[in-house]
Amino acid sequence: MKIREFKKFDLEGGYLIDGFPSVGFSSAISTESMLHTSNFLLGGVISSESFPPISLIREGKPNFPTRLFVNEESKVSIFLSYLTLHESLHRAAAKLMLNWAKKQKIGLIVSSVAVMISGLEGFVAVGSTDSARQKIKDAGFKVLENGIVPGIPGILLNDGSLSDQDVIVILFHSDGTGPDFRSSAKLCDAISKLIPGTACDMQLLQREAEKAETMIKETEEESKHLKDSMYR
Repeated sequence: MKIREFKKFDLEGGYLIDGFPSVGFSSAISTESMLHTSNFLLGGVISSESFPPISLIREGKPNFPTRLFVNEESKVSIFLSYLTLHESLHRAAAKLMLNWAKKQKIGLIVSSVAVMISGLEGFVAVGSTDSARQKIKDAGFKVLENGIVPGIPGILLNDGSLSDQDVIVILFHSDGTGPDFRSSAKLCDAISKLIPGTACDMQLLQREAEKAETMIKETEEESKHLKDSMYR
């Protein structure tokens, strides 16, 4: 798994948002929506021989399903993916983001994970370091005391704690059945409280969520049989 950067960036002390889908697609939808409310530009693409061979066609142009977007003014970067990665690729994806964050001298990585717990009130998050946990408290979030964080977010937390990289994982409710505008809106709001320069226009988010949902479903359906054959 590798990143093809289109230019050099000045993101020292800035932020990286993990937009890889976990349970459901709220992570991808909320980060996709942010691209339309802030000044993000395509900064690169993420590719791998293990990815299903898919091209996303947007406005007549081919696109990689996993891309890097950057807002240098706000020093915010986003890894956005329409692919739900196989478990065998979770560690590689997490390490790719951590290594790139180290190279760019990123101050904080923000990830998220859906949990199937109804009645989850307020914002709940977990941090990799003491400074990350303080950032959670400063934002008015509850700090997760006990629980399990799976997949890419879990690896980001574990490896971030070893390398002293600030990582915050936001927990949000989802039933895991598919894209959910309410979960996406709540997650988008939570991210904007942690990262200056990000914003959520709820009306725009709902429209973009509908577009993203359609594209994600199509990508998932088209790549399903490919992944089934690749990961036997």
